[in-house]
Amino acid sequence: MLNTYKLLTKSQIRRFSLALVFPVTLLAALSINNPSQPNTSLIPMQSANAQNAAPNRALQIKSDIQEYDANSQVVTARGNVQMFYSARGIQATAAQAQYFSRERQIILSGNVYILQQGGNSIRGERVVYLIDQGRFVAQPQAGRQVESIYIVNETQSPVGPAPRTPALRR
Repeated sequence: MLNTYKLLTKSQIRRFSLALVFPVTLLAALSINNPSQPNTSLIPMQSANAQNAAPNRALQIKSDIQEYDANSQVVTARGNVQMFYSARGIQATAAQAQYFSRERQIILSGNVYILQQGGNSIRGERVVYLIDQGRFVAQPQAGRQVESIYIVNETQSPVGPAPRTPALRR
């Protein structure tokens, strides 16, 4: 009898094992559905940011419903979404979150609020978080605006107070 098994590369083995393990983990989280506590999923992430050199930091997502598409490698969480990404000091809430593992981005939609460690925050209808760039791209609801709040540390300012501007004449 001929050996018909093909040798797999390490990368293919890793992808295959993740494709097998992740849905089982996700289903386990979904099967322990306690109405008083939303579903939780831990998604391993690798940070390409030099400030956060530690690989495989967990992205935690809690929501009412979660699904994973093994073909596209996309996780979708819907309903009362709470996201915690401690490696980047990010907490977020939204109606829906999608984690695109191949593209390494997270799309939050529906009344999005993101709070970063240090107090910076952003609100919008849809926010795309580009993981490798550490960048947020926010879009407002039609006819509205995006709101960001940045904490400015005045003690680090090399110059004195802002100069006074003369009053405008009419």
